[in-house]
Amino acid sequence: MKSIYDQINENKIRSATIISLFIAFIFGVSYFITIAFNLNNSLLFVAIAFSLISSLVGYFKGDQIVLALNKARPVRREEFFNFYTIVENLSIANQTPAPKIYVIDSESPNAFASGRDPKHAIICATTGLLKKLNRTELEGVIAHELSHIKNYDIRLMTLVSILVGTLTILINTATRSTFFRRDNNNDHKNNGILTLIGFILIIFSPLIAQIIQLAISRRREYFADASAIKLTRQPQGLIDALTKISQDDSVFETASTATASLYISNPFKGNKLTNMFSTHPPIEDRIKVLQEMI
Repeated sequence: MKSIYDQINENKIRSATIISLFIAFIFGVSYFITIAFNLNNSLLFVAIAFSLISSLVGYFKGDQIVLALNKARPVRREEFFNFYTIVENLSIANQTPAPKIYVIDSESPNAFASGRDPKHAIICATTGLLKKLNRTELEGVIAHELSHIKNYDIRLMTLVSILVGTLTILINTATRSTFFRRDNNNDHKNNGILTLIGFILIIFSPLIAQIIQLAISRRREYFADASAIKLTRQPQGLIDALTKISQDDSVFETASTATASLYISNPFKGNKLTNMFSTHPPIEDRIKVLQEMI
């Protein structure tokens, strides 16, 4: 049986390995595409800069955008006393500032956290989650979200978005260059192998990048689960919460694919196609890992 600390250390090592491979893959593919299609060398830096700017907008304003998209509203202490006090108490135990608290009026039980760092964080739960979970179960969910905040997962996924954006820009530029530039036909003939490999990368690298991106996100979910147990010392609370969430068939009306990755559970759990590309590992697998800690 793995201890909580073994699970956390294992998640750290796997996350670091996947992230390192992802960075190497993105820059390697980007550099090769630049050479294979005779793109201006400065284009790589332009692509990085453009991706950085667009991602930073989401980084600094993303929490407000997410709240608006999901029609979230601020919480009053008197209205949701349990929710409010759990966030306050666990934040003290987590040694992080208490995040701003919001709710979404939906019967579907779910929750998410956002914010670029612990000082600028928010935590949001649906009214369905607050109604259907007892205090111990709710503590497990809130601890999971606070762990995302403490582990700087939003910052990490912003970096991933920058890297994916860089690759996308270069692939689009290379594609346009190939089909619309007529003055480099000789160059392409002289570099036939490079061009062929470049086309293969254009076709398959976005899929590979998506798979690695999903692996990073899923690994962070396991990490947050383990960190939540370390915080609450009650694995059964989170296990029961995940079980209730997975078995609930209420429709999440305001959910969108743009924000699905933030939630503790995929809000489109009934859609098989969406589940295939979900940023979350199956809840059954998460529960199995948590049960090994009991």
